[in-house]
Amino acid sequence: MKTFEEEPADSAPRLRRPRRLSEVFAQLARDADGPVTLDYICKALGTRAFAPMLVLFAGLNLLPLPPGSSAVLGLPLIIVAAQMVSGKRRTWLPDLIARRSLSADQFRNLMGSLVPRLARMEKLIKPRYWPFWRRQGERVVGGIALFMAIVVTLPIPGGNWLPAFCTTLLGLSLLERDGILFALGSLVGVVAMAVIVGIFTAAGFAGHAIWTWIM
Repeated sequence: MKTFEEEPADSAPRLRRPRRLSEVFAQLARDADGPVTLDYICKALGTRAFAPMLVLFAGLNLLPLPPGSSAVLGLPLIIVAAQMVSGKRRTWLPDLIARRSLSADQFRNLMGSLVPRLARMEKLIKPRYWPFWRRQGERVVGGIALFMAIVVTLPIPGGNWLPAFCTTLLGLSLLERDGILFALGSLVGVVAMAVIVGIFTAAGFAGHAIWTWIM
């Protein structure tokens, strides 16, 4: 998120470095008091929270969570990406999802795992070589993220991490307008799809072999 701070009134005002997304998430964790809903997070990130929400939901899928969590976290990822593709100007989540909440301690624990990883990635990111005009990049990133989000929700053993990583990189590239990171994220997406195709191909051969043996 691009937010700016000013110097105190007794000095000449100047713009400081925009806060990194990891700093925003860390602040949300520190301020958490009671249940933290997805609607609260969405509003705290601002009306144009598409890129931060991509990073949040995709990043959570990179953490070691209980089985089945990817299906739950993948749904809001699909919704956010679909809104980006359609050109929506405000982030919106259905009430059924927006009201889902974590306790303050659960949210802090998740952010405690996510924020350090995100901070390490942010050290390598900066605005450079961004190939898109205005909101064109948002639609392109949204389209790729939508496809990856659908894959994330599928029950594919070992097949969810790379699509989630791809989406995290793309969300950060959009946030910082980093063309090199966008290229890297796209490459990870290609590798992810190759892995998924390989898994399905191997499963098909195995199923055919078993069927042949039974018959």
